[in-house]
Amino acid sequence: MATAATTTASLSTLSPAAGKRFVLSFPSLAFSSRLLAAPAGPGLRLRATAASRATSRRRASASASPIVATIAVGDKLPDATLSYFDPADGELKTVTVAELTAGKKAVLFAVPGAFTPTCSQKHLPGFVERAAELQAKGVETLACVSVNDAFVMKAWREALGVPDGVLMLSDGNLELTRALGAEMDLSDKPVGLGVRSRRYALLAEDGVVKVLNLEDGGAFTSSSAEDMLQALG
Repeated sequence: MATAATTTASLSTLSPAAGKRFVLSFPSLAFSSRLLAAPAGPGLRLRATAASRATSRRRASASASPIVATIAVGDKLPDATLSYFDPADGELKTVTVAELTAGKKAVLFAVPGAFTPTCSQKHLPGFVERAAELQAKGVETLACVSVNDAFVMKAWREALGVPDGVLMLSDGNLELTRALGAEMDLSDKPVGLGVRSRRYALLAEDGVVKVLNLEDGGAFTSSSAEDMLQALG
């Protein structure tokens, strides 16, 4: 039997462009379950204990595995077409990875989903706040990538007041995400995310990856704007 309780996390962020403060709320679900079963006999308890130990060993092995992707430092970024609404004229446009990175120092950071708590409260706002510092270190392209459609990315930009200097790019068909080997399947989660991108931040110079901070799934430990500034020196 399962019960669901709804809690709310709030975000208050200041729009760098308009000087307006937005407060966003994010619902999260907490699930609890209780299994009803007859008392286990000695033999069943022994088998259950052995199975539990095997599961613990598998989890420990998995946690010790390196975080890997198709792309690596020193590789040329695969080309892919991304879409966005141009804030200058409101028109839907497309841009390729090659156009974003050719002859430039570019920072691309990916999030598992627009409007999700960590992405909206920490990851994206961090890059917005440190955009000027990144530009001072020679970064010409600063772009947020997510497996959401361009309409969602536009709404997210407007809700957080993201300035024009940070591109909000839709990888709705996972073209770039799959080419990088950064996809993750969240179909078993109750919020309906499906297949999304793992969180990462990368620095590319003329299309060649110089820094790759790839997270374990949606974790947020090494892909912040601060981490990228430290890598830039």
